Amino acid sequence: MTPARNICLGCIADDYTGASDLANTLTRCGLRTVQTIGVPSDDLALPEVDAVVVSLKSRSIEAALAVSHARTAEKWMRGRGAAHVLFKICSTFDSTDAGNIGPVMDALRADSGDTIVLVTPAFPETGRTVYQGNLFVGSVPLNESPLKDHPLNPMHDSNLVRVLARQSKTKIGLADLAVIARGPDAVRARLDELSSKGFGAAVADAVFARDLETIGTVALDHRVSVGASGIGLGIARALVASGRVKPDATAISDAPVGGSAACLAGSCSQATLQQIAKAEQAMAVLHLDPEQIVAGKAEARRALDWAKARLAEGPVLIASSSAPDQVAALQARHGRDAAGHAIEQAMADIAEGLVGSGVRRLVVAGGETSGAVVDRLRIPGFLVGAEIAAGVPVLRAVGAKEGEMLLALKSGNFGGPEFFSDALKLMR
Repeated sequence: MTPARNICLGCIADDYTGASDLANTLTRCGLRTVQTIGVPSDDLALPEVDAVVVSLKSRSIEAALAVSHARTAEKWMRGRGAAHVLFKICSTFDSTDAGNIGPVMDALRADSGDTIVLVTPAFPETGRTVYQGNLFVGSVPLNESPLKDHPLNPMHDSNLVRVLARQSKTKIGLADLAVIARGPDAVRARLDELSSKGFGAAVADAVFARDLETIGTVALDHRVSVGASGIGLGIARALVASGRVKPDATAISDAPVGGSAACLAGSCSQATLQQIAKAEQAMAVLHLDPEQIVAGKAEARRALDWAKARLAEGPVLIASSSAPDQVAALQARHGRDAAGHAIEQAMADIAEGLVGSGVRRLVVAGGETSGAVVDRLRIPGFLVGAEIAAGVPVLRAVGAKEGEMLLALKSGNFGGPEFFSDALKLMR
C-alpha cells in the first residue's frame, strides 16, 4: 500500500505532543487522520485519510534547520494533493526572538506564493484566547502565566504582533475581534487591506469557538496558515461544511493490545506535577534524581531495574519532572541545553528498555520527552483513536518493529489531575 494521496489537509507540527493534539482535533471533526513521525518514507503503508499531521521536533532547534525540515514536509504534502498546509505551533506560542515560528512562516509563505498568512494560537476550549493580539492563558496574559518560567522558551510578552514581528522578516498586522465577529467577508477585506500595505501576516483574535470557524473558512482561501489546534478545528469544520470532506467518526481500529503498561513524565509544568502526585495514589511511582541523570547512565539503569521488578503487578510511572526552581538550579550548574538533553536521552533510554521488557502501552508527558521517546522507538506513524483528555488521543502505532502498541503523548499543561489513570483506562 502506498502513502495516503489526495489528502485534503496537510499539517506540519513543531513537536510530537502538539501533533497529537491537532490530530485528535481533526479526528473529532470527522476527518480520517494519521500522525506521522517525521516526513514519511514512500514505503510506509497508510490507510486512505483526509488529513496527515507530520510531527517534527523543531520548536527549539536552530531556525535554519527548522525551516529546512518544514519545507521538506510541505513538499511531501503538496505532492499528495494538499491544497492547504497548516503549520501547527503551540497554543502558548512557545518561541524566542530568534524563532522558530517566524522563520518557518516566512519560508512557507514564500514557497506557497501567498501574499499574507493568517496566524492564531487561540483554542478557547483549552483556555487559550487572543484579544487585541494579546494571548491569554485562562484569565491571565501569557507573560503572567506559568509560561514565563518555561525552561526552554520563557514567554515574557503576551502581544503576539510584537512577538512575531521580532522573528519574521515581514510586517505583522492584526485582524481584531471586531473584524472576526463580522464574518469571513470582513476578514477577507481586512487581509486585502493589510496585504496592500505590505503586511505578510495577520494575527487573528479569537475568543469563542465560532471565531475559529470564521478564521478556518478564510484560511482555506490561502495555501498556508499558522496556528494551534484551534485553527485546525476551524479548518476541519470548514472542509466538512464545504463538502470537500465527508465526516467519518468511525475508529480505524479499536482492537485491544494488552501487554504491560508504563508512564513517563518529563514535563515540569504545574499540571504534570499535580498529575504525578495524584498518580502516586494509584500506581508505583519513581522520582529520578536529575543530578544523577546528568552524571551518567546509571540512573536510567536504576529506573529500569525498578520498573521491571514491578510491571507484573500493574502500571508504573517514572518521573524526571521537577519544580521550576529546581530546574533553574540544575540548568545553572550544567547549562540549559546540556541538562535538557541529558534528561531527554535518559527518558528515551528508559522507554526503550521498557518496550524491550514487554511494555506495549506507554503514556508520555512532556513535548520534548515525547519527541525523544518516539524517536528512540523509531515508530513511523500513528492512527488516531479515542480522546483521553482535550488535545490528547490514544495513538495506535503504525509500522512499529515491536508490532501492536498504544501510546499517549501529552503536552505538559494538558489533562486533568487523574490523567495517567484516565489514559490507561482507555489504552487496553
